[in-house]
Amino acid sequence: MKNLLEALLAKNVPACVYPSSVHNLNSAVIALARDEQKRFLLVAADSAAHLPEGFAGEAFELANGAYGLVCPLDAINAAALRQHFPWTAPRSLRLERTTIGCGDRLGLATIGQLRAAKNYQLSPVLAQQSMRELSMTNRTFRNVVDDTVFQVFAADYRDGYGADGDHLKNIPDIDIALDAGMPMITLDLSEVMNAAAGDWSDDEVLAAYNALPEDERKLVETQYSDQTFSLAGDVTVAIDAATARRCAVMYNKALAFSEEVYHHIKSRRGDEFDLEISIDETTSPTLPSHHLYIARELQRRGVIVSSLAPRFIGEFQKAVDYIGDLAEFDRQFRVHAKISKSYGNYKISVHSGSDKFAVYPTVGRETAGFLHLKTAGTSWLVAVSVIASREPALYRQMHRYAEEHFNDMLKLYHITADLSRIPNLDTLPDSELPALIDSHPDARQLLHITYGPILTGPLRQPFFAAMHKWEEDYAQALEKHFDKHFSRLGIPKR
Repeated sequence: MKNLLEALLAKNVPACVYPSSVHNLNSAVIALARDEQKRFLLVAADSAAHLPEGFAGEAFELANGAYGLVCPLDAINAAALRQHFPWTAPRSLRLERTTIGCGDRLGLATIGQLRAAKNYQLSPVLAQQSMRELSMTNRTFRNVVDDTVFQVFAADYRDGYGADGDHLKNIPDIDIALDAGMPMITLDLSEVMNAAAGDWSDDEVLAAYNALPEDERKLVETQYSDQTFSLAGDVTVAIDAATARRCAVMYNKALAFSEEVYHHIKSRRGDEFDLEISIDETTSPTLPSHHLYIARELQRRGVIVSSLAPRFIGEFQKAVDYIGDLAEFDRQFRVHAKISKSYGNYKISVHSGSDKFAVYPTVGRETAGFLHLKTAGTSWLVAVSVIASREPALYRQMHRYAEEHFNDMLKLYHITADLSRIPNLDTLPDSELPALIDSHPDARQLLHITYGPILTGPLRQPFFAAMHKWEEDYAQALEKHFDKHFSRLGIPKR
C-alpha cells in the first residue's frame, strides 16, 4: 500500500504525507498530504474497481494497473471519510465527564489541539462556532465540521469528539447546525428571557407577575416563595417571595422555549445530542437563587441538559485572565456547582473560558472535573503569535488593520482594552512583537476581536499562506497553550 501512495505522490512532487493519516481500506490506501500551497487527500488502490466509493478528485493511472485520486478537502470527500471511517464524525459527549470546547475559527487548529487533548482524561469539542463567528469568517457549519473531519483523520484520533452549534437563539439556526452533523447545541436564551427585569423595582415585578397565567403563579407560590433549599455540604439557598416572582418574570418564557427546543432536537437526533443552556449573555451575574430556579424548572419540565452556563460574578473578558474578586468568585462558584449536582447533575459550563487561569483551580476543584469549558479566540491568538514570530511584516499589517476596525468590533464585543497603552509599533523591534500577543492584555484584546476584518479582508490570502508555511509551529504552540489550560484545571493525565 505504501508503494501506491509513493506512486501517487510522484504525480505531485514536492509533497509529503501526514504519517498518522495513512489508513488502509480493503485494497486501497487513504492519506492526507500537503504541498507548498495546500492540503489534499490521496486515495490509491490496486485497480480502479477497488477505489472506495464516494471520493472525488483528479484521477491518475499508476503502474501495474493501479489507480489513484488526488482529492480536494471539500464537503464531498469529508462525507466519504465519515462514511468509511465513522470515528471522524462528531458524536454526542453527554456521558463524558470533562468536555472542552476548543474552537477553531481557521479550520487549522485541530491537529495541535489534539496533541494536547490526547494526553488528558477529557473529550474535546473540536468543531465549535457561533453564527456571529460564521458571519465574521465567511464559513458555514458544514465547513467547520468538514475541516475538523480532515484533521481528526490526519491525527488518527479515534476517542470521539464533539461539535457545537454555539450560542444559537432560534430553531432555524439550530436546524442548520443539526443538518451539518453537530450533536451539541448551545441555546442562548438572551433574546427570550427578560433580563431587564433583574433591575426592576419590586412593584414593577409584581405588576408583570400578576399578568402571568394563574397556573404559573400558583406554582411559584407553592414551590418557591419563601422556601429554603438544602444542597450538599450543608449549603442552603433561600428564595423569598419577591425573588420567586422576579425569577418567574425573568425566566418563564425562556424556560418554555428551552422545553420546545429540547423536544425539537430530540425529534431530530433521539438521545444522541448535548443541549447546553446559556444564560451568561447578561450584564448582571446569575444569582444562586436564580440558577436554582432555572435548574429546578428545567428538571420539572423534563428538559435534560448536558451543561448550563451561568453568568458568573466578575468579568470574563476575551483574551485576558479573570477580572474580579477571586474570593467571592470561589464562594459563589461553589454554590453554583452544588446546584448543578442537586438538580439535574449537569456540567457547569464556563464561557469565554480560555486564559482564565486564576479561576481554573476553583473550577476544577469544585466541579471535580465534571465541567464544560468553552474556548474560541485563544486558538486564533496563538496563530497571530506565530505570525508575529515568523512573519513580522505581516503581523504589523494585521495590527494596523485591526486598529482601523477596532471601534466597529467594539459594537460586538465587551472588552476594556485601551489602545494607547500598546507600545508604538513603529519603534518596536521585530523581536518584541510576539510578546505583544503573548502577554500584553490590550494588544491581545485588540487582535482578538478584529479577527473578522482580518480574515475576510485584503490580508486573508497572505495570512493563510503564512499559516500553511508555519503549520508545524502552529501545532506546537497550540499543544503548549492547551496543555497549560488542561493542567491548570487539574484534569488528570491519561
